[in-house]
Amino acid sequence: MKLSKTILGAALSAFAALATAQSYPNKPVQVIISFTPGSATDIVGRIVTAKLAEYWGQPVVPENRSGAGGAIGSAVVARAAADGYTLLINSNAHAVNPAIYAKMPYETTKDFTDIAPLAEQPNVLVVGAGSPYKSLKDLVAYGKANPGKLNFGHAGVGSGTHLNTIKLITAAGIDVTQVPFKGTPEVVQAILSGSVDCYWVPISAGVSNIKAGKLRALATSTARRSPLMPELPTTAEAGVKGADFGLWFGLWGPAGMPADVVNKISADVRRALADAEVRQRLINTGSAPMDMAPAEFAKFVRSEIEDSKKTAAAAGIKPQ
Repeated sequence: MKLSKTILGAALSAFAALATAQSYPNKPVQVIISFTPGSATDIVGRIVTAKLAEYWGQPVVPENRSGAGGAIGSAVVARAAADGYTLLINSNAHAVNPAIYAKMPYETTKDFTDIAPLAEQPNVLVVGAGSPYKSLKDLVAYGKANPGKLNFGHAGVGSGTHLNTIKLITAAGIDVTQVPFKGTPEVVQAILSGSVDCYWVPISAGVSNIKAGKLRALATSTARRSPLMPELPTTAEAGVKGADFGLWFGLWGPAGMPADVVNKISADVRRALADAEVRQRLINTGSAPMDMAPAEFAKFVRSEIEDSKKTAAAAGIKPQ
């Protein structure tokens, strides 16, 4: 009798979980985007969430909560109910922050459910159109001759653009003054106004100003040239080896989400990323769709956390 009750209980639990997944979502889903409107995280996130809203027949409502390298928005999701109705879209700042901040309002590996990666894109090193720097070699030469005089903007401590800056200045052996901003649009505006000298702008957020001639592109951050800007050299080709960096974006939920709901969201995200229209929109921003199941993504996130810690340690950065 006890065995029968155990089997019946397990069957009912499995049926309830399946029913939950099949009915999800039956109300609007809030998606916290951890960087400012117009940032690369925002651009990629809104392309994907728009398609999910089509699939689900429910509003998928993006809300920008920026600051602290994405940690402010992440903290909102970490505290949310684990029912799948509050999700997070963040960049690889999610994996960088543990190497930068000694204390955060959450534990990155314990307080989130890893659901799916979205896409990866390069950053582009840019200066103003009137800048004296015509190449990465020019920039590095000035930095070596004038320690601390180059003003390097980035989108907040812990952001992907911050880590990209660290990798470049470490590999190039230069000393610069780093100027943190709230997000990419703010840094770009600072370059256009002459307040900072250079920035690793995510290609999706910088391509329009580059093509309009307002920003001068010096190099791309990835090991291979971007199909969107095939004429632009990589950092290695431009004279600095060991500074390769890719900016990626992912989707998370609070810890403890039902596995069936996680699997449904993951499957629908992967379906969206395989959609021809979505893929083309991402490609047009210089982004390459990524494809991983939740377990694979969780493993990837943890490897990125460890890599970020090694990069920060090599640069002499201690979490504060």
